[in-house]
Amino acid sequence: MTQFDKRNISMMMDLYELTMANSYYLTEDREKRVAFDVFYRKNPDDGGFAIFAGLEQVVEYITNIHFEKEDIEYLRSLNSFDEGFLNYLAEFHFSGDVYAFQEGTIMYPGEPIVTVVAPLIDAQIVETEILAQVNHQSLIATKARRIVRAALDRPVSDFGARRAHNNDAAIYGARACYIGGVNGTATVSAGQYFNIPVGGTMAHSYVMYYNDELQSFRQFAKLYPDNCILLIDTYDVLDSGLPNAIKVFQEMKEQGIKSKSYGIRIDSGDLAYLTKKTRERLDNAGFTDAKIVVSNSLDEYTITSILDQGAKIDSFGVGERMITSKSEPVFGAVYKMCAVANDGVMEPRIKVSETVEKITNPGLKEVYRVFDEHGHAVADIIAKKGETLDMSDSYRYVDPEKPWKTRVFEKCQAKPLQTLVVKDGEAVGESKSLPEIRDFVKAQLDNEIWAEEQRFENPHIHYLDMTPKYYEMKMQMLYENRH
Repeated sequence: MTQFDKRNISMMMDLYELTMANSYYLTEDREKRVAFDVFYRKNPDDGGFAIFAGLEQVVEYITNIHFEKEDIEYLRSLNSFDEGFLNYLAEFHFSGDVYAFQEGTIMYPGEPIVTVVAPLIDAQIVETEILAQVNHQSLIATKARRIVRAALDRPVSDFGARRAHNNDAAIYGARACYIGGVNGTATVSAGQYFNIPVGGTMAHSYVMYYNDELQSFRQFAKLYPDNCILLIDTYDVLDSGLPNAIKVFQEMKEQGIKSKSYGIRIDSGDLAYLTKKTRERLDNAGFTDAKIVVSNSLDEYTITSILDQGAKIDSFGVGERMITSKSEPVFGAVYKMCAVANDGVMEPRIKVSETVEKITNPGLKEVYRVFDEHGHAVADIIAKKGETLDMSDSYRYVDPEKPWKTRVFEKCQAKPLQTLVVKDGEAVGESKSLPEIRDFVKAQLDNEIWAEEQRFENPHIHYLDMTPKYYEMKMQMLYENRH
């Protein structure tokens, strides 16, 4: 079941997409094919990489886009569109092709992560929703991975729904967090839609409802003995919450109850100090296997700091700073035309700007990841569409930031990153499950991506190079467009 079984989000677009499409309908060959690339310019948090997420929702949108009667009536009420165009939209379905990186691919600025090749109107009106999905989920997946890395193999759970920007942000954010490596979510609907493991215990209100803290703990332990994580900071962690929790654990032990998972959670205070004291007292009481869970405005920096101070923590619940990517809440992927068909040939197009970073990479292209003989990814490289990269011997390439230098790959292999995911408006290829996408992310970071690129501070830069043919084509276009 997809979200399209419940609602139609085809109208989720900027008005200018429709005004341009109306113009194209009236004045241009609507069947002329064009190509657009999706790419981004900067890694979030000045990191060394980002994670591509949201492709499943992009494909769902593109293969299901259609306009209902009420959509057409609304557009008619704007008095901005030709009646023939509105009739055209009433029968519309996307008929183009989409190429994309595999979801979960580690990606870098400037490279085409999605390419849409479609009739003019088709390609234009899908822009906003593609960007909305890619920008949001890629941002959150990347932030989640940073937090998971900081946790040093300790489980991390998504606690962020109530701080997310709305329902969709919570649900799809949980999906992205899972791709980034978290172990589960507290968001029930995300578990239902995407089969993400869900978990949760109690809030402070549960403790406050009962006459006293001990009574609330006993009641919870009675109902949930196999998932008995007690929240101990409602009143006082060390003088009230922890002694009462230990008393309940002792009662369970005396009753012969063997819990699959039990322990405490702390949601406030000096987490480093409190967890060290809590661990000591739990161990002295004989509960060495009791878990210590912490939450409270955590991110990769607070987690690193707490662990550096010797905190005794088994798992983390992370909310607002992950689900909103608070430190850098904008991903910045863009959708730019790169080619237009003319007499059956896709002619390259380029956007020129005084800002060097905003000059686009023109034309239909291939992007490859280059691996050394040990399987480490040393760079990515852009080639002209159909260009063959022969790396059986040394291979000369161009560093676009230092084109005057001679650069050569030795003993390397190149792997194409884009594959066809939509053909003539229909999804093609094998879709991956969410656990498979999550495992794919981890495998790349463990085995292919340099540890130096994964540093939080001053990460190594992963270069996006060009084949000589592609670089020469781009330079020629810039020369021809000089002012």
